[in-house]
Amino acid sequence: MASPNEKAIRKVVMASVIGATIEWYDFFLYGVVAGIVFNKLYFPAGDPLVATMLAYTTFAVGFLTRPLGGVIFGHFGDRIGRKSMLVMTLMIMGVSTFLIGLVPTYDSIGLWAPVLLLLLRVFQGIGLGGEWGGAVLMAYEYAPPHRKGFYASLPQIGLAIGLCLASGVVALLSLLLTDAQFLAWGWRVAFIVSAAMVFVGMYIRLNVKETPEFAAVKRQNAETQIPFVDMMRRYPGNILKGMGARYIDGVFFNIFGVFSITYLTQTINISRTQALVGVMASAVVMCFFIPFFGGLSDRIGRTRVYFWGSLITAFSSLPAFWLMLNGGQNVMLLWLSIVVPFGIFYAAVYGPEAALFCELFDAKVRYTGISFVYQFSGIFASGITPIVATALLKSGGGAPWQICAYVVFAGVVSALCAALIGRQMRRVSTISAPTAA
Repeated sequence: MASPNEKAIRKVVMASVIGATIEWYDFFLYGVVAGIVFNKLYFPAGDPLVATMLAYTTFAVGFLTRPLGGVIFGHFGDRIGRKSMLVMTLMIMGVSTFLIGLVPTYDSIGLWAPVLLLLLRVFQGIGLGGEWGGAVLMAYEYAPPHRKGFYASLPQIGLAIGLCLASGVVALLSLLLTDAQFLAWGWRVAFIVSAAMVFVGMYIRLNVKETPEFAAVKRQNAETQIPFVDMMRRYPGNILKGMGARYIDGVFFNIFGVFSITYLTQTINISRTQALVGVMASAVVMCFFIPFFGGLSDRIGRTRVYFWGSLITAFSSLPAFWLMLNGGQNVMLLWLSIVVPFGIFYAAVYGPEAALFCELFDAKVRYTGISFVYQFSGIFASGITPIVATALLKSGGGAPWQICAYVVFAGVVSALCAALIGRQMRRVSTISAPTAA
């Protein structure tokens, strides 16, 4: 029979996973649809490449506004509490996504169409900017010391499930509808159904308590007045190392989870449904490997898993794109080229990442700290990646090797930063209580 503490942890983890799933579904649904719908309906241009890059630019805007959301909700999360901020972020994200499904096309209202789309994408970014930090903090701060890597990795599954749902819903609609029906109204269904999921997530989140660590800070009246300023003053080195470690995460995810759909459909010429199924299968596999690598980091060291995960993940892009390029129309080989690197290797980075970042800051500024590191680095690590990849594909004459070089560079940077974090943690552990390194 589970103890009261174990029951509380399970309840918090469930609330974090479900909320994170909804948030990531909303956020990545935009990315999945951007290169196959928005480029046609909201950014008409004579050159399809230009239209696609314009659509991906609005996708990138969500990443530009995520740091703003991280700072705003991180501030109040460190001042007022984690739980209340998570309720607000879920509401902002849900309403924005629902409204995207209702925006008229360029043919209907002209320039207002991309303007409204851009504005709602801004609110999506602000909502997710505050969501991620709060969700992983709830799990991390409730978890026992020897299992923080495992429990903090569980909300990370929300990314995989959200991506799976986003890809799966669009793939199902693509399968059931004609291209004309899908472009006319089918894609909107995927955005509108988000409203139902938000109500479920809100109900669950309203029934969890504040984390013990932050409750202790409140009891002692130890909250810092301006968490962002305190974070920048006390942890400048940790911020830079954390952002560097995050590089491969953002680059690799957006190459294989977003850009690959456009690459496979427009360059390799497989169907949209087949490409989406490959990404969806990767997300399913990832759900099992994220907690595996999170738990592994509790046993052999956080930064050791992250270091090797960064390098293996990055270099796996070479055989992956070779298979895409030379697999012909063999769909199983094409799916394998996505599932192995994205579903398995990438999880070695994303699994231990939450706990790794949490351990860079103390409880007084932790919400602000991890949100800023994750979201600000997302501007260059995630937001611009589909644009960069599209440009590199063109400059490479349709060959993907420049894209692979970009991914490898990101992996090397992240591995070096993980090694620096590990060295710092080992140094600190010699003069204080041991921490996972």
